[in-house]
Amino acid sequence: MDSHLPAWLLNSLIYLAAAVVAVPLSKALGLGAIIGYLVAGVAIGPWGLGLVKDVASILHFAEFGVVLMLFIVGLELEPKRLWKLRRSIFGWGAAQVALCTLGLFLAALAFGIAWKTALVTALGLSLSSTAIALQVMNERGIMPTTAGQNSLSILLFQDIAAIPMLALIPLLGVAAVHESDGNAWARGAMIVGVIVAIIIGGRLLVRPALRWIARSRTPEIFTATSLLLVVAIAALMQSIGMSMALGAFLAGVLLADSEYRHELETDIEPFKGLLLGLFFIAVGMSIDFGVLLKSPGAVALIVLIFLAVKAGVIYFLAKAMGIDFRDRPVFTLLLAQGGEFAFVVFQAAAGAKVFSNETSSLLIGAVALSMLVSPLILVAVDKYLLPRFADCNANKPEEISETQDAPVLIAGFGRYGQIIARLLMANQIRVTILDHDAERIESARAFGYRVFYGDATRLELLRIAGAAQVKVLVVAVDSVEACNEIVDLAKLHFSQAKLVVRVRDLTHAHDMMDRGVEAFDRELFDASVSSARRTLDALGIAQIDAAHWVEKFTAHNHDSLRAMHAVRNDRKQLIAAAKQSRADLEAQMAEDQAAKSSQN
Repeated sequence: MDSHLPAWLLNSLIYLAAAVVAVPLSKALGLGAIIGYLVAGVAIGPWGLGLVKDVASILHFAEFGVVLMLFIVGLELEPKRLWKLRRSIFGWGAAQVALCTLGLFLAALAFGIAWKTALVTALGLSLSSTAIALQVMNERGIMPTTAGQNSLSILLFQDIAAIPMLALIPLLGVAAVHESDGNAWARGAMIVGVIVAIIIGGRLLVRPALRWIARSRTPEIFTATSLLLVVAIAALMQSIGMSMALGAFLAGVLLADSEYRHELETDIEPFKGLLLGLFFIAVGMSIDFGVLLKSPGAVALIVLIFLAVKAGVIYFLAKAMGIDFRDRPVFTLLLAQGGEFAFVVFQAAAGAKVFSNETSSLLIGAVALSMLVSPLILVAVDKYLLPRFADCNANKPEEISETQDAPVLIAGFGRYGQIIARLLMANQIRVTILDHDAERIESARAFGYRVFYGDATRLELLRIAGAAQVKVLVVAVDSVEACNEIVDLAKLHFSQAKLVVRVRDLTHAHDMMDRGVEAFDRELFDASVSSARRTLDALGIAQIDAAHWVEKFTAHNHDSLRAMHAVRNDRKQLIAAAKQSRADLEAQMAEDQAAKSSQN
C-alpha cells in the first residue's frame, strides 16, 4: 500500500498542528492569537523547520480570509450607516494615506533614494494591515467605538487607494505600456459597470435567490451559497483588476439589512477564522530571513523609520478626530504597521522594473517584520503605557466627590437605567447616577443628565454617592457579576435602601431570590409580554380577552418562578416543575375558554 501522502493533505496536517500548538501557547503567555499564528508560520516555513516550501501560493490562497473578513464587516454596516461614514472614509482616510505617503517619500529622498523608488515605497508603506487591525479590534470589542469606526474608515479607504496605486506602477516602470485613451475609458466604464451590477444584483437578485435556497431547508446548501456569493464577487472584482476585499465588503453592505444577514454571518465566520489564521501563518512563512540577515541594519532602519513616520502622522490625526487620549496608542499602533496590500504593491513594482527584486524582498521583509512586532508592541502598550493613561486625570469624567442627597441612586446608565432616570426626573425626583463608561457619561452630560464617573462595586464610592441615605438603590448594570456584587454590598452596608434590580435571565433571578431581593425585573420579560399582547391583537383577539390572557400568564409566571426556586439545584426536579407549570397554565387557560363558551 502506498503510504505517500498527497501534498495538500500533508500541508493541511502541518498548518493545523502548528496552529493548535502555537496559538493556545501564545494566548496563555498573554501575547494574543495573531502572534501565535505568525510564530507558527516562522517555525514551519523555509527559515524554520522547512516543512513548507511553496509560500507564495499559500499566501495567495490565504488572502481569501481577508476577503471573508471584510464581507462580514460589511454585513455589520447598513448602507445608511456607511453613508454616514463617507466623510471619515474619504476625509480622514485620504488624509492618512496622503500624509503618510508624503512623510515617507521625503524621508526616502533624504536618504538619496531615486524618486520613483521612493514614491512606490512610500505608497506601499502607507498601507496598514486590515487583517490584524480588524482582528485586534474585534478581540478587544472596540469596533463600535469612535476609534474603531475611524480605523475602519481609514482601512476601507486604503483598500480603495490600493487600486490607483497598482495602476500607477506600470507608468513608472521601465517597460511601461501606455494604454490608449479609449482603452482607459473602456476600463473605467467596465469598473463602474461591475460595481453597479453588484449593487443591483445585491438588491434584486441575491435576496430572492437566498430566499429560494432557504426554502429548501438544507443548511449545507445555504452555507455553500454563502461561500459561492463571496467567491463569485471576489472573482468578478479580481477579473477587472480591482480589490477582491473591497468587492466583498460592498456585497456585505448591500446585504446588511437583509433578513438573512445573521445566517450568512454564522455560516461564513468559521471559514473566515480558519483562513485568517492561515493568512497570518503564511505571512510568518513569507519573512525572508536571508534578506534580513544579509542587511539587518537596512531592514531595522526601514522598519523604525516607517513606523515612526506613520505613528507620528496617525497620532496627530487621532487627536484631530477627537479620539479619546486613552484610545490613541492602540489606534496609532494598529494603523502604523505595514499591510498585506504592500506585498502586492512591491511585487508589482519589481515586475514593472521600478526597482530590483532584492529591493522588493527587502521591503516585503520589513513589512512582514512590522506585522510581527506590532502585536508584541501592543502587549507592551497594554502592560506599561495604558495603565498610566488610565491614571491620568486629563479629560477624565467627573468623579463623585461629595455625599449626594438624592433619594434614588441608580448604578448603571445604559438603556435600562436611562429609562428609569427619565421617568423619575420628569416627576421632579432627584437622582444620583453612577456609571464607569467614559463615552456614555460624556454623551449623557450633553443631554443634561447629572452622571458621575465611578465603579459602583466600590464600597467607598457608594458611600460618597449617598447609598447610606437613599431610599431606593436601583441596580441597572449590564454585568451579572457586578450586579450581584453591588447587591451584596447594599445588603451588608445599606440595609435602609430598598433594592430594585435588573436581572438578566431566570438564573440571575434565582440569584436575587437567594439574596432575599424581591423587587427585580427580567430585562426582556415585560418587552416580550408586550410583544405577545401585540401579536394577540394582530390575530384579531378581543382586547379584553388579550389583556386577561396576558395578566393570567404574567401572574402564573411569577408564581412559577418562586415555585421552581425551591428545586433550582436539582435538574430533574426543575425540569419536572417547569413541565408541570406549563401544563397547569394550559389547563387554566382551557378552563377559562370553556367558562367563556358556556356563558355565550
